Amino acid sequence: MTQSDSASTLLSLRRSIFLISMPFFILGLLLPIYGKEIGASVVEIGLFFSAFSLMTVILRPLVGWGLDRFGRRNFFLAGAAGYAVTMVGFAFIDQVWGIVLARVLQGISSSFLWLSVSAITADAAGEHERGVAFGGIAQASSQGSIVGVFIGFTLLNARISINGQETHLGSWMLLFLVYGALSLAAFFLAMRRLPETKPAAVEGEAAPIRWSRTWILLLLVTLVTGASAAMLSPILIVFLQEKLQAGVEALSWAFLPQGLVWALLPAQLGKLADRFGRKAMMLVGLGAAAVSSFVIPWLGSLAAFAALWAFEAVCYAAGDPAEQALVADLTGRNQRGRAYGLYVMFADLGATLGPLGGAWLYQAFGAAMPFYVNGVILGICALVLLAFLKIPGRQSSAA
Repeated sequence: MTQSDSASTLLSLRRSIFLISMPFFILGLLLPIYGKEIGASVVEIGLFFSAFSLMTVILRPLVGWGLDRFGRRNFFLAGAAGYAVTMVGFAFIDQVWGIVLARVLQGISSSFLWLSVSAITADAAGEHERGVAFGGIAQASSQGSIVGVFIGFTLLNARISINGQETHLGSWMLLFLVYGALSLAAFFLAMRRLPETKPAAVEGEAAPIRWSRTWILLLLVTLVTGASAAMLSPILIVFLQEKLQAGVEALSWAFLPQGLVWALLPAQLGKLADRFGRKAMMLVGLGAAAVSSFVIPWLGSLAAFAALWAFEAVCYAAGDPAEQALVADLTGRNQRGRAYGLYVMFADLGATLGPLGGAWLYQAFGAAMPFYVNGVILGICALVLLAFLKIPGRQSSAA
């Protein structure tokens, strides 16, 4: 693949991801609140998140094998179409188990789409540009999420006069029908512009992934940190509502600085991983997240929360592209589908267990306990990586 072809491929990929990502932030914000409105308990809200993750855990290894065997493009297209169907499903749901089933379908779509995104990015980017390429994908997704928030709240507050009477059109149904149309637009864009990037087979590279000490350690840390961070997903919004008495729109503004960080900085911060090494950036992200988790229960205002969350986002935006690039660094080019399948499977296995654990800690030991436990676990993982993560050769620096 020429440099021009690589740039065109990554641009098409980012544009499709921009459209698909528009519902992501507002869905994460509204799902716990909507669950409460239809009578879901905190544990059932946790199930909304775990149902999604469980499907990804089951499917990631199979999809990874399929990416190496059959190529990337068709899996991406299937995932984009699945997201469109999922959004239409959300438009008509008003039952707890309906949301669970929609999240199952979303998990299936996610398995197809995001693994193919990782493999395509690793295929198209040169080994010295992987950090910035993965940062660019994260940036496009965040930009789409921010635009999606403004679209969402515009629709939720839209009114029209029918026969002289003002009718409220801002509903769950209208909101997600629009998001479904945007996901469908991403599907057609990718069908037209996104090429197949699967590398030609190279002798010896079709063999199973070698289970090196570094690779095993990366997977285990991914599992533990995924579970720990996911503990906060079902309870963070509820915690902020109860502690600070904040409404949905106020909460959305509090999360905006974090969104802006992810929308503007990951590609630039990814260059640091390409220049200074994957390990250093991963440690920065984990260390900052650990400290932030301890501080959150003591915050007294949404402004303080917004500032802290933005700081953590800067550190994560430096660490995540480095970690994703490291997966490609450690595996052969004809093993990338399987490698990312395993990597994301371990992350999703943690994300499946984490929300239920966080909800249990919240109910059994108080609202602050999940944040403290998360901080301890992330801090320990950072120390483990510092002591034991040995990246061979030049991959430790500008890989």
